[in-house]
Amino acid sequence: MWVAFTLLAAFSQAWRNALQSELSKEVDALGVTLARFVYAGPMAALYLSGIYWLWPAALPTWSWQLGGFIVAAALMQILATGLMIRLFQMKNFAVGAGLAKSEALFAAIFGVVAFGTSLSPLGWLGVFVGAAAVLLLSGKDGFKQLSWPTLLTGMACGSAFALTSLWIREASLVVNAPFPHRAAWVLLLVISLQTLILLIYLALVKPDTLKHLQQRRISVLKISACSCLGSIGWFSAMALTAVPLVKTLGQIEVLFTLMVAALWLKQKVQVKEVGGLVLIAIAAILVIWG
Repeated sequence: MWVAFTLLAAFSQAWRNALQSELSKEVDALGVTLARFVYAGPMAALYLSGIYWLWPAALPTWSWQLGGFIVAAALMQILATGLMIRLFQMKNFAVGAGLAKSEALFAAIFGVVAFGTSLSPLGWLGVFVGAAAVLLLSGKDGFKQLSWPTLLTGMACGSAFALTSLWIREASLVVNAPFPHRAAWVLLLVISLQTLILLIYLALVKPDTLKHLQQRRISVLKISACSCLGSIGWFSAMALTAVPLVKTLGQIEVLFTLMVAALWLKQKVQVKEVGGLVLIAIAAILVIWG
């Protein structure tokens, strides 16, 4: 089941990233980040309500441990999204999204070191093959032509997304509710907190950004819808299995990203990117077998 949720997430996120990339040409990074969350909260609330209507269950109880994971994940995802928007502004869309997918490797490293994650040898092989594929796809003219500012920003972005995912999984493990209720609760809490933080900050510091978003309601609604659908997939998959496995399989998003870049954004796909996609497919197979 986690495989299906991951594929749903990857497809939705590819479209969300493309829409965010377009919006970033007209709105600053924090505004584009808010666009990801602002309408996703009500959608997540509807999703949670639908789950309880279909599968009634007791409401979970609050704990400070859960609160800590929710706050940490919410803040780290805001940072990660801002860094990804910066990548879009430094390179083209496909390169920026590709560098952000270094998340899978960092999730494996951080997970084993600090979160008690364990991977099989095939799982580790899949993670490293996937990381090699991301590097291959990210260099405009090869590894040596990838600038240090872009590479460091990409690594910071991937690390931030990895920590976000690991804290989301930890939060789902401490919610005393069945699946999929616990994943939906974490989703709603994280998105609601992120929306509140960004709305307050922008209202106080950058009110013009909110006006720009209001003028682009349709674009913002599309981004939020793709974000919510993708988050349902990610949060559900990570509630079911280890984060590195989910994120390595989730690198199939790069395939969807290149399709969107070529067919919708009219960006040229290079021959070496086909090799990267083959490596990603191999990584996904290794992770599933492992």
